[in-house]
Amino acid sequence: MNPIFHALFQKSRYLTNSLNEVLKQHNLYSSQWAILYCLHKHGPMTLTQIWKYLNVEAPSITRAITRLESLGWVLRMDGEDKREKIVALSLYAEEQLPTITETIFAFEEEMVGTLTVEEQQQFMILLEKMKG
Repeated sequence: MNPIFHALFQKSRYLTNSLNEVLKQHNLYSSQWAILYCLHKHGPMTLTQIWKYLNVEAPSITRAITRLESLGWVLRMDGEDKREKIVALSLYAEEQLPTITETIFAFEEEMVGTLTVEEQQQFMILLEKMKG
């Protein structure tokens, strides 16, 4: 195995687990935060748009949206086609986002704080050069 992939997979698991620990205070998991952030960034989206954007299988997104809806984070509405569902952030989510965002910023700073701005930019360039 190419050591780059092993390191990426290990770091990815570490980051996910660490973010889950940080998000516990908001009663969220990283996968749920990814959906909330996606909706915050892009506005209301269909389920299909969400799973394609996040590159996650449809059933996983449907389960996560159902859970977020039951917790009051998102609203699900019918689209133009009755089979299509539009998902939007709830008022509760909009109110909570600034606090959660502060938590995320602190987490990100802790994770990349040892890298200079130039190193962070170079890392992004290298990731973008990879296929996919």
